[in-house]
Formats: sequence, C-alpha cells, structure tokens
Amino acid sequence: MARPSSNMADFREVFAKAKHIAIITGAGVSAESGVPTFRGAGGFWRKWQAQELATPGAFARNPSRVWEFYHYRREVMLSKHPNPAHIAIAECERRLSKQGRSVVVITQNIDELHRKAGTKHLLEIHGSLFKTRCTNCGNVAANYKSPICPALAGKGCEEDGCNGLLRPHVVWFGETLDPDILTEVEKELEICDLCLVVGTSSVVYPAAMFAPQVSARGVPVAEFNMEATPATNRFRFHFPGPCGTTLPPALARHQTEIIS
Repeated sequence: MARPSSNMADFREVFAKAKHIAIITGAGVSAESGVPTFRGAGGFWRKWQAQELATPGAFARNPSRVWEFYHYRREVMLSKHPNPAHIAIAECERRLSKQGRSVVVITQNIDELHRKAGTKHLLEIHGSLFKTRCTNCGNVAANYKSPICPALAGKGCEEDGCNGLLRPHVVWFGETLDPDILTEVEKELEICDLCLVVGTSSVVYPAAMFAPQVSARGVPVAEFNMEATPATNRFRFHFPGPCGTTLPPALARHQTEIIS
C-alpha cells in the first residue's frame, strides 16, 4: 500500500463528496483541553495506578476508594472545555445535517467534551464520567452533581426503591464493551463513505480495528494525530500535528457546499 498522503486539498475533495462521515476519537483530542492521561506511564493518582482502580475487583474490594478516584476525575473535567477540534466536529455535524449528510462521533473518551461542544450523534463506547449505573438493577442515569455525595456516601439507587450500590458507568479494565453500542458502531461503519481517526493511538481494542476494517473495504480513512500509529500505513491520509490545529481547516465549509 502507498504511503498515506498529507495533501489537504485532496482530502477536502473527498470530504466534499462524503454523505456519511464517521469520526473516531481518542485521548489525543481531550489532551489539548488539558485533560490528564490516567493510563500508562505516570498515570498515578495518589499512590495507585489508574489500572489498579478502574477494575471490577477494585470496586468490589473498596468502592469508596474507587469513587474517590472518579470524583476527582469528574472535578477535573468540570474545569475543562472543548477545544477547536471538538468545536470543529460539532460545527461540521450541524452544517452537514442541513445538507442531508450525516456525521457520527465514535469516541473512546469518557469526558463528555464532545457533548459539551454540541455534538448530537455521539457513541461513547467506554461510557461517561457523568453517568452512574446501579450494580443491582442496571439503571443508568446522568449525574452532574459536584460533589457526587450520594455515590461517595454509598447511597443506593433510587430507581423504584432499589437499594443497589451505584458505580461509574464506564468500561473498566477486564470488562467488555456494551454489545448494543458496538452494534450501533458497526452499523455506522458499514454505511460511512469517509472515516476520520482523531487523536487515538490505534492500539486499544476493539476500537483499534474500526478504521482498518473501514479502510479494508476501500473507504478513505484520514488520520489526524500527533505522530504515526501502528495503523497509519493502512490509511489514505495522515495529518500530523495537534488535532486542534489540523482538524478545523479539514472540516470547514467546502466551496462546493450549498448552504440554505
């Protein structure tokens, strides 16, 4: 396969003709909003690594400590704001919807910055920091309380008098992704005629295979990332650099667009 192109004019020609655009985003998008990374080297909170807290076993052993960690992450996120990449994606979705074209954002991020920016068609494959799930009845509810006192105090779910313990509605290490969300993702990837991979290392599965599978059926894939990834050579385009710099001009209104 030929090396991926960094020709923005060529990408813009493909973008102008696309009817169903899928945008897969990862931690690199949020990093530009000042969101700290909790995975990998240096991913410590107090004296624990995040991987030691974001597991079902950790929650079973000490739910209060796990909730303290997620309370901290929620508080961090309440001070963060969408950056130009988030805003460009949301603006593109709004604009293209008026032209009968669709944009779906498939994100590995749990910070809701895409939602904050105004994105409507959003599939959060790893869940959200601002949702809770009852360990007893499974009820999922939005929760933006600060602090999240009921959960920190171990208060039970209020759904129909259920007293189950609330947990963060996120996918932990050792857990599988929600099959209903994955089904929706598969449907979107099957109909997309352009795919963007934005700020993701393309090493966390199953999300790492989404774009390569799209590329394998001949659909153009454009990667926007600080550096090349293990999947870069499978894609038609690669635009290195900060997403907040490279993405806005890529998704801006094309001269051929008809705006009513």
